[in-house]
Amino acid sequence: MGVSAASILNRLLSRKNLTARSEFTDANAATSTILRYLEEGRLGKAVLILFNSPFPFPHTLYTRLFQLCSSTRALVEARKVESHLATFCPTPPIFLLNRAIEAYGKCGCLKDARELFDEMPQRDGGSWNAMITAYTQNGYALEALNLYLDLNKSGVYATEVTLASILRSCGSVLALHFSRQIHGHIVKCGFVGNVILESSLVDVYGKCRLMNDARSMFDEIQNRNDVSWNVIVRRYLEVGNGKEAVSMFFQMFRESLMPSSFTFSNALIACSRMAALIEGGQIHGIVVKVGLEENEVISSSLIDMYVKCGTLANAHQVFTQPSSRNLISWTSMVYAYATSGDVLKARELFNEMPERNVISWNAMLAGYIHSSQWEEALEFVHLMRSSIKDIDRTTLCLILNVCTGSSDVERGKQVHGFVYRTGFYANLYIGNALLDMYGKCGNLKSAKVWFYQMSQWRDKVSWNALLTAHARHGMSEQAMTIFSEMQLETDPNNFTFATLLGACANMFALEHGKQIHGFMVRNNYAIDIVLTGALVDMYCKCRELKYALKVFEHVASRDVVLWNSIILGCCHNRRDMLAIKLFQLMTMEEGIKPDHVTFQGILLACLHENLVELGRKYFDSMSEKFCVIPRLEHYECMVELYGQHGNMDELEKFINNMPFDPTVPMLERIFNACREHGHSRLAEWVAIRLNEQNFPK
Repeated sequence: MGVSAASILNRLLSRKNLTARSEFTDANAATSTILRYLEEGRLGKAVLILFNSPFPFPHTLYTRLFQLCSSTRALVEARKVESHLATFCPTPPIFLLNRAIEAYGKCGCLKDARELFDEMPQRDGGSWNAMITAYTQNGYALEALNLYLDLNKSGVYATEVTLASILRSCGSVLALHFSRQIHGHIVKCGFVGNVILESSLVDVYGKCRLMNDARSMFDEIQNRNDVSWNVIVRRYLEVGNGKEAVSMFFQMFRESLMPSSFTFSNALIACSRMAALIEGGQIHGIVVKVGLEENEVISSSLIDMYVKCGTLANAHQVFTQPSSRNLISWTSMVYAYATSGDVLKARELFNEMPERNVISWNAMLAGYIHSSQWEEALEFVHLMRSSIKDIDRTTLCLILNVCTGSSDVERGKQVHGFVYRTGFYANLYIGNALLDMYGKCGNLKSAKVWFYQMSQWRDKVSWNALLTAHARHGMSEQAMTIFSEMQLETDPNNFTFATLLGACANMFALEHGKQIHGFMVRNNYAIDIVLTGALVDMYCKCRELKYALKVFEHVASRDVVLWNSIILGCCHNRRDMLAIKLFQLMTMEEGIKPDHVTFQGILLACLHENLVELGRKYFDSMSEKFCVIPRLEHYECMVELYGQHGNMDELEKFINNMPFDPTVPMLERIFNACREHGHSRLAEWVAIRLNEQNFPK
């Protein structure tokens, strides 16, 4: 074991040629001066007098000095006090050595704490507790648990304070079995009723995601305090049960307890994640009623809640309060306006910020990217580089997004060079962003080179990025080859399969698609609604509608995107009456609201089956019944349907009622229909319009 700093000081003190001399001849005078310095807040000066004094001091003075060293994290002074104590008090009382261990623990110097603990000729429960607490407070959970096992072997009984520290360490490393043992020990030793221990059990069970056990323990607490309630709210929030977190927050008031600022914040975060605007507004009302509007933690959480719920006006109203105008809230408002599309307002707020950090700059840049304002984004990047020196991985990834959006691979290469020069090249997050940029810009050669340079740290996302790049650019065979190589290094995920199924659909590779489907089933992958849509689309495009229908039928929950896939698939395979039947099932039995894609499929089915009246009925129902505004493709389909059937009078009426002038392809189709079915008046009108289009004045 190494020599501690305290041991070195002991030797220095014992040297006969010690140069430092004390100006005091007795302990009383020195003690008075030390106490005066302590009252003045001059701890270093007080300890220096003690350190230079060649006589012992009262135990109460050492105790006070150790406590002050703990509270101020004064490591050097703590070492001096312990050294003086060990030198002039050959057999220090255990409680003073315990205070020294506590001081070292608070200062984060666990080496000195453990050396002192190991050298103690005798220890009591306080000694074990001080050392275990030191490990726990500094994040050494496993060391704390091992020391607790040694405590049990020593025959010393753990105190309630020790058990609370151990439970905290159990929560840090999710030591569930150990926690249950401690729970049993608490019951056995009669510590039931200690709200600190019981709240700690709630906390550790919650961290282990056993919310039933956590709630049972919480319900058993007789005298719950605000800490107990904050723990249960926080744990419900962390396991994703925001509804129960908010419910517990409101139940707290039934016990006449005032939530802490952190409990308010946790409840508001839960509302943010659920977009629960009504409950969030009720919490806001409580905040106003109890006068906590000025609390920065709560006001920041309120702004975030209103932003996530899409009510920027309410968020801005909270933001206008003086206490809310801190860096975090200001950045949140900039990001909220930027990503909601109001980039001008976001930039206005950004320009008004009294101080900014890299997160603020990233928020504004993200807004330009979100709105696809690539030129403005590039200008902002130049401003950012000239204004701040510190950038982080998020900044670099955002800049790469700008390169991708503007298809500027040369600028992307410059960012790549900067990444190398600044040491970010081994950052996986940035590495994948570079790979994505090269792939989306179509530079597959650079993407491959960089991918193989990432071989030491690449992950599943890296493989997916390379695979997607090839699939997006029509290189489906190469994508399948990459998939085979990927399995030698990492497991594919649902994103991988969705990309591959899209590639199979594009090259009509039915057998490959079946193999991927079989692979997912054999390896028990959860086939979610996105993968189901990809399977339906692949089978439909590969002319295997029966497989597509079988996949579709076995889905428990279907959204409009999945319905659109099967309806369009039926049209693609000329099973148009089945498409119409599915539409009726979708809207009438399952109550799914169709969108513009759905109607594109249905009108296509009517066109294939020459169902003019039904097509007109569906077209009229778009705006009248389903509030879907017809698009150009719907008008084109109706023109084709009328023209194909020869309903020229209906076609003329339809053209005259369109909200826009017919396009050239529409006019050409109408002209052909007029020649085919003999309608000279309409043909003459169309000819004039086509002539105007070809030879504008």
